[in-house]
Amino acid sequence: MENVHERVLAAPAAEVGRLLDRLASADDPLWPSPTWAPVRFDRPLGVGADGGHDSIRYHVTAYRPGRLVECTFDPRIGLIGSHTFEVVDHGPGACLVRHRISARLHGAMRFLWPAIVRSCHDAVLEHLLDNAERAATGTVARPFRYPLRARLAVALSNGRVRSVPVPSRAALLHAALPHPDLADAFSVHVPPGTSTDPQEWADRVFRDPPAVVIALLRLRNALVAPFGIERGDHSAFDTIDRDGPELVLGTDAGHLDFRAGILVAPGPDGTTVTVSTHATARSRTGRAYLALVRLAHPTIVKAMLRRAARRATSPTTTATPARIPTLAAESPFSTTAPALTEPAASIAPGATP
Repeated sequence: MENVHERVLAAPAAEVGRLLDRLASADDPLWPSPTWAPVRFDRPLGVGADGGHDSIRYHVTAYRPGRLVECTFDPRIGLIGSHTFEVVDHGPGACLVRHRISARLHGAMRFLWPAIVRSCHDAVLEHLLDNAERAATGTVARPFRYPLRARLAVALSNGRVRSVPVPSRAALLHAALPHPDLADAFSVHVPPGTSTDPQEWADRVFRDPPAVVIALLRLRNALVAPFGIERGDHSAFDTIDRDGPELVLGTDAGHLDFRAGILVAPGPDGTTVTVSTHATARSRTGRAYLALVRLAHPTIVKAMLRRAARRATSPTTTATPARIPTLAAESPFSTTAPALTEPAASIAPGATP
């Protein structure tokens, strides 16, 4: 099997070669992370460095600084052969960047390659070439558009939300409402390169919910109005306190007090974002309301966190946009109808919506 991706760049080979030399480094300008898990080696780039990206494992078997990086696949992944990056002179002030796979498929990879792996591989390489062109020339003449299959693979791999205990490290949340009647937490793990700012994650989760969540919350508004539960406003998601990686939002109402916490925990293999909720009833109406809310609350929070994670790693949106759509999303603990007040999320330079 041969698979080749190449592009002529209007930049000297020496300049582009310096970008190649930063492959797998903390400031790698080429690899399309956080959309895809980054390349990681067990030592600096050079012959013998062992690692890979995600489940694709390989080791460096040839390295010519600024010119070539050759890696040989671990045959256990179903590829017997190698893949190579190279930078070649292409006339005055220009160069050719090429990536080539020369390998034999075996085992399950004979079926996985045509089914999904090839589409993902092609997307990674074209996205990487876009990054190289942008870094070397400041623009991308014809940005790559992700095919549906690759977009689905990105979405499925970056939006797995799980239920977890409320973190003991969420000190601000525990101090705000130490004896909650409702307490739950959900977390998602995203690749390196995503934002570690809890305010950005709070905006993504609470200011830009899925359409189905908006519809459900509007329905809830209509149902609770006859019971005298006071209407709030979108200040329910205003930041109350922040300490480093933790942020707390919330409000106090006549029927209950509500706090939501965002805790961001960066690590070498990515970042874990946890959304926790504490709510304390202040009346019999509040207790009855919480009994109903706890039935739908987990589904709503998981949908919001899943959307935030997928948008943070989407190939068509920036990981840390300058402005988040200010969607006055309502909490199940307030009664304000959401309203879109800003345009859609910003598009990454050179990306195609």
